[in-house]
Amino acid sequence: MILLTAQNISKTYMERKVLDEVSFYLNEGDKVGIIGVNGTGKSTLLRILAGAEQPDSGEMIRTNGIRVSYLPQIPEFDDHGSILEQVLSHLPADLRGSKEYEAKAVLDKMGLPDHSRDISTLSGGEKRRAGIAAALIQPSDVLLLDEPTNHIDNETAQMLEELLMKYRGAIVMVTHDRYFLNKVCSRIAEVERGKVYTCEGSYSRYLEYKAQREADAEASERKARSIYRRELEWISRGPRARGTKSKDRIERFEELKNREVIPEAEKLQLQSVSTRLGKKTIEIEGLTKSIDGKPLITDFSYIISRDARIGIVGRNGAGKSTFLRMLTGEVRPDSGSIVLGDTVNIGYFSQECESMDPSVRVIEYIRETADIVRTPDGTVTASQMLERFLFNSELQWNRIEKLSGGERKRLYLLKILMTAPNILLLDEPTNDLDIATLTILEDYLSSFGGAVIAVSHDRYFLDKMATEIFEFRDGECIRYNGNYTDYAEKVRERSEAEGGAAKAPKVKKERVYTGRTKLKFSFKEQREYDMIDDEIAGLEQQIADAGKEIAANSSDYVKLQELTEKKEALEAKLEERMERWVYLNDLAERIARGEYAD
Repeated sequence: MILLTAQNISKTYMERKVLDEVSFYLNEGDKVGIIGVNGTGKSTLLRILAGAEQPDSGEMIRTNGIRVSYLPQIPEFDDHGSILEQVLSHLPADLRGSKEYEAKAVLDKMGLPDHSRDISTLSGGEKRRAGIAAALIQPSDVLLLDEPTNHIDNETAQMLEELLMKYRGAIVMVTHDRYFLNKVCSRIAEVERGKVYTCEGSYSRYLEYKAQREADAEASERKARSIYRRELEWISRGPRARGTKSKDRIERFEELKNREVIPEAEKLQLQSVSTRLGKKTIEIEGLTKSIDGKPLITDFSYIISRDARIGIVGRNGAGKSTFLRMLTGEVRPDSGSIVLGDTVNIGYFSQECESMDPSVRVIEYIRETADIVRTPDGTVTASQMLERFLFNSELQWNRIEKLSGGERKRLYLLKILMTAPNILLLDEPTNDLDIATLTILEDYLSSFGGAVIAVSHDRYFLDKMATEIFEFRDGECIRYNGNYTDYAEKVRERSEAEGGAAKAPKVKKERVYTGRTKLKFSFKEQREYDMIDDEIAGLEQQIADAGKEIAANSSDYVKLQELTEKKEALEAKLEERMERWVYLNDLAERIARGEYAD
């Protein structure tokens, strides 16, 4: 049964058409993930589905009696009141008593066991968890979630995954968490240039679909350009024959000439920009810090290497952001020291994002930092860098007040990178950034010439970026080699060794492969590697036998032709197997060295 239908929905903001006659439907049991570049209208579409906003044109149809629960990006709570009271306040008065036990259970799962705590004392991530609890306990057939994983820690994200997978109603959510999309969603809807493209299946299936869609569009455009050139040549042939030209052909030429050219898929291109970093980076000695009597880090010492790739995890409030702020000098430790090398230039991307003057134009904001930057490929102007960050010439002259939250984050990130830092401190960089930006940021960090330390709850991001994980837990900073998947496996092993005393993060083996998984043979590759030497020897013997047969039948033309074709086929197969042998042996050597996948 169809629960929700949007027909030919259009919406314009400040002369910017974000939705252009789009249609969308939701069936019982659907779990839909909405993705797209920031500012394209994802949250707008969700608000229209929720009834929190009206479209300029088009029609929203709900099946009679359908109940909808909606979690906006910023949960709405009163200034004061207990967490439990605030969560229950979103329910009809007659349901609050019967739902109290369920509310407490969900709050416990969301890591908020003190139900009487005042809502004003909660951090951004904790308020987000309370908002999720309020949405989940609503009696509903449709659950609409806008960025549910933003500002929540890894363990809570995994807990939410489990809850949503068990949820019996339909779900529509805007999220950039790629593991979350792959695990929870059965359909992906991408908002792009005012349109909505849907794909049945997980995020992995969507990637295949999008690649094919873009390839088909490019092929169609190449064909149209080829026909246009041929028609242009034809229609340009001397005026004497003008009157004899086919009317239909002239009309076709005009249609091709005036066609809407399909633009190439926008891609965020980041150039690695950094200043030289000397041998001395950041030396931490005996670092200790407590807040309100709660120990965050105790007697921690470490020397950050010049090419460090450190991912920091831990529950909200464990001290992750405080650690970064101590490295920048914003927060003083209780004891211990942090010494920076003379050449260190820190670029600090804070979780809160800096205050921006809404009246300033986008290009003016960037020019305050630099008008020209030097990259490995030469100098690039502020305008060119903005283009690479998906701010086209029109957007560059917009005032900041017209940007979405995600677009402001992207602009802020550009400003940080344009200072040419050699040590990057990133505090939750994945919050509010779209998948296109995240993907290229990951590529940028892989070629960045300095050290990177990132606090993040995004497991996909940590798998691609990190070679070390720092876990902040109970006043300690525990170090692990490897990426997030390696860390989760080690925590699980420790949990099993301790009899399950510590709950290990669950990591599902995804079809979305990251760049930091250790190399290993698949079952098929291992079997092929074990047998390929014998296979090659057998082919060589068959080729030798075929050569002898050719020599023995040189006078029989028909037989000779048959044997020659057989020998050529064997030689072609041998060449293919030899190439495979080289690949498998190279892979075996890399596995033996303990290398990671690219």
